[in-house]
Amino acid sequence: MTGRVFTAKDITEDRKVDCDVCIIGSGAGGGTVAANLVAAGNSVVMLEAGPYFTRKEFALHEEAAFQNLYQERGTRATDDQAITIMQGRNVGGGTTVNWTSCFRVPEKVLATWRDRFGLSELTTERLMPFYQATEKRLSIKTWPLGWANANNQKLIAGAQAMGYEVDPLRRNVRECLNSGYCGFGCPVDRKQGMLVTTIQDALKGGMQLFAEAPVQALVHDQGKIKEVVAQIQPVKSNMPTATTLRIRPKTVVLSAGAINGPALLLKSGLNVNGLVGQGLFLHPVIGMSGLYEEPVNGFYGAPQSASSHEFIERKNGIGFFIESAPIHPALSSVAFKDFGSPTVELMSQLSHVGIMLAIHADGFLDEDQGGEVKLRNDGRIGIAYPIIDKLKEAFKASHDVLAQLTLKAGAQKAMSFHFDSIHMHSDAERAQLQTAKYGPLEHAIFSAHQMGGCAMGANAKRSVVDPDFRYRELDNLFVADGSVFPTSLGVNPSQTIYTLAHLASEKILSATL
Repeated sequence: MTGRVFTAKDITEDRKVDCDVCIIGSGAGGGTVAANLVAAGNSVVMLEAGPYFTRKEFALHEEAAFQNLYQERGTRATDDQAITIMQGRNVGGGTTVNWTSCFRVPEKVLATWRDRFGLSELTTERLMPFYQATEKRLSIKTWPLGWANANNQKLIAGAQAMGYEVDPLRRNVRECLNSGYCGFGCPVDRKQGMLVTTIQDALKGGMQLFAEAPVQALVHDQGKIKEVVAQIQPVKSNMPTATTLRIRPKTVVLSAGAINGPALLLKSGLNVNGLVGQGLFLHPVIGMSGLYEEPVNGFYGAPQSASSHEFIERKNGIGFFIESAPIHPALSSVAFKDFGSPTVELMSQLSHVGIMLAIHADGFLDEDQGGEVKLRNDGRIGIAYPIIDKLKEAFKASHDVLAQLTLKAGAQKAMSFHFDSIHMHSDAERAQLQTAKYGPLEHAIFSAHQMGGCAMGANAKRSVVDPDFRYRELDNLFVADGSVFPTSLGVNPSQTIYTLAHLASEKILSATL
C-alpha cells in the first residue's frame, strides 16, 4: 500500500487518525525511524511542522529558503540574541538544508558517554551495522580534497602551511553536481537527505505524512500517550488555522529536534526530574573572513569538503574544529558586522572573500552545562545559553587560529566578525585579537548543530531518556533525535543521529512487538 503526503490545503476539517506509531518530526531521526518501522509492518503517521517542498519548489534564493525551510524563517536565536540558530523546518528537517558533512561518532565521545552516563551499549562494534546501513542508503562517501572549491582550498592551504591536520569530509550525496545550493534545498535531488531517501521508502510502504501540522500537545494519562494533537498551519501565512488533527497511536516517537522536542514536552506538562530542556548544546560557531586577490567564488561548489580537528582537544579548555562556510550574500551580510560603507565595499568584493569557521565542542567540561530550552510566559519557546568564561577563552584562541590560517592561505587581510571588525594584514597585527572582547554581542556567534535537552543515560535521576530511548515517565513514548545526546559531539551530528535512530528503531520494535 502506498502512503500519501497531506499538506495544509488537503486538511480543511478536523480529522482523527488511528495508527500503530506516530512520529513527530521528519529529520535525521524521524526519517530513519519511519523507514525502519514501516518496513517492520507498522502503520505509521508522521507529523511535520514545516512544508513539503521538493526540488520543483526549491526557489534557490536565500530569501525564499529562509522563509520556507528554516525555523522561525531563519531568525531563531537565543533569548539574548547572542547566538543565531540555523535549523531546518520542512519535510526532511535539517537534512534538507544542511551542508552534507558526515562523521561517525568519535571514539572518545562514545567512551565519555559510556563512562559518565552509563550508556554501555554504545560501542563502535554495536553501532557498526547502523553505520554501514546509513552509509549505503545515503551514499556517504569521501569528497576528495582535489574536488574542494576555492573556499575550502583556502582552509586546506592554510592548515598545510601551519602543519596542522586537515582531512577530506564525507558527504551524503549521489553524483553531486557541485552547485553550492545545499542550504536552499538540492535542486537536482543529489543530496541524499531524508526527503529523497527514507521518507520516500516509508511512503512507499504506506506511511501517512502530514506536513504543515505542528504538534501542540501530547495528551497523556496513566503512563501513556493517548493522543497527539496537531494544528494545521500553512507555511505561506505562518498562522495556525482552526483545523485540528488528533492522532491516536499505540506508540509515539518524538523526533522534533533538540529545541522543539523539549519545548513540546514542557508544553504537555512533561518534565522528568525537572531536566527536560536542560543540557542544550549548540556547538557555538565563530568565523573569520579573508579577502583574497584572486576570485574565490565561495557560493559555488560543495559548501564543506575539508575539516581540521587539530584543536579538538585542548588541555583544560574547550576544543574546537575548523571547517569552511559557503559565501552566499544574505548569510554573509548577517555575519559581517560592519555597517554602512564598509559593508557595501565588502559585499562588492564578495567573490574574493573566503570564510573559515571554528565550531566549539561544548558539554565535556564539568563547568560547561550548556544551555536550556524553556517556555516563555506567552507559551513561545525560550532558549538560554550562557557564554561561560571557558567558552570566551576558546573563542579568543579560535579567533587567533583562524586568523593565522586565513593569512597563511594567502589572504590580503583577515577580518573578524566582531561588531567593530578587526582587520589584520599580517601576523603582527594578530596581536589585536589578544585585547579584543569575546562573548555575547561582542561578535557573531552561530549554531547549525543543536543537541541535548532530553539527555539519555542510565541514571534515572540524571536523565530524561533511558538507554532504550524511552521517555522515563511514559511507557509508549520514545525519543529519537539529537536531543538525546548527553554532550555535544565535536563533529557534525547528522550521521550520529541517523545511526542512533537505527538503534532506537530496534529498541522500539523490541518493546512494541
